[in-house]
Amino acid sequence: MQTLLGFDFGPRKIGIAVGQLLTRSATPLTTLRSRNQQPDWPSITALIQEWQPAALVVGLPFNMDDTEVDWSPQVYRFARQLHGRFGLTVHLVDERLTSIEARHQLAARPGSRPPTREAVDALAAALILETWLCEQS
Repeated sequence: MQTLLGFDFGPRKIGIAVGQLLTRSATPLTTLRSRNQQPDWPSITALIQEWQPAALVVGLPFNMDDTEVDWSPQVYRFARQLHGRFGLTVHLVDERLTSIEARHQLAARPGSRPPTREAVDALAAALILETWLCEQS
């Protein structure tokens, strides 16, 4: 089974999920906070060593009018850094509305409390990864 990691990149936090190509499903793992405006590379490295993914998927944020958000260059930079540091293929996928859907799914759980930003970001990463997995034929 090919394992992949998915990333919901944000300037302050990065949600991360793990998924399988065979099942085309993903599970939220964690949300990492940036340190000094840099991704938490030691924690990302540890996750990549633990899960040994075949590839990585990063969500690319778009506005509803199909234009990229103003901080898209940071997402492209993060994707290039992932590829450069780990030598893995990095796929970019439209992440439009994934955080809203994640918030909705978490709020719909029976007996749930208002979802934390960390839970939303990790679930958004899983939704981003599942979007990419479902696009594969």
